[in-house]
Amino acid sequence: MAERLAHPFDPIVFPDTEILILGSFPSVDSFKKAFYYAHPRNQFWLILSEVTGYPVNNRDQKIWLLKASRLGLWDMVAGCRRSNSLDSSLENIEVNDIPTLLQQNPSIRKLLFTGRKAQELFERHFGDLTIERDYLPSPSPAYAAKSFEEKVKEYRRVLSVT
Repeated sequence: MAERLAHPFDPIVFPDTEILILGSFPSVDSFKKAFYYAHPRNQFWLILSEVTGYPVNNRDQKIWLLKASRLGLWDMVAGCRRSNSLDSSLENIEVNDIPTLLQQNPSIRKLLFTGRKAQELFERHFGDLTIERDYLPSPSPAYAAKSFEEKVKEYRRVLSVT
């Protein structure tokens, strides 16, 4: 059986964060590189760069993009067992305390999910929360149902960043 893993990063949230983007759990590459969406083929940062116009060449630029766009970032899963980076391999899931994070950050007015697993976990555990929420197509290289351009269009529509 796979070893139990704990989520390795804190949420990235600023005092004026308005939109919290929730993934499922960091990939193996994200664990190794100690940052969100670190798999070299994951399109998350490239999509956000297209939508916002901010560069994403390093960790500082990625954090600046989030801050300048009033975006926050975290994941639904606090701990689990898994055999690979696919959401389908997540087992014995413990979820993060999203309600407390929202309570501590009242500027957050909307949640976005970068995959069906994150959305499903939120609805199962916190579906009674009255906060606006929407789905973003997965930026994972494993999700090829939409092209990069289609994903950018959908992120642009859902984010409508200021």
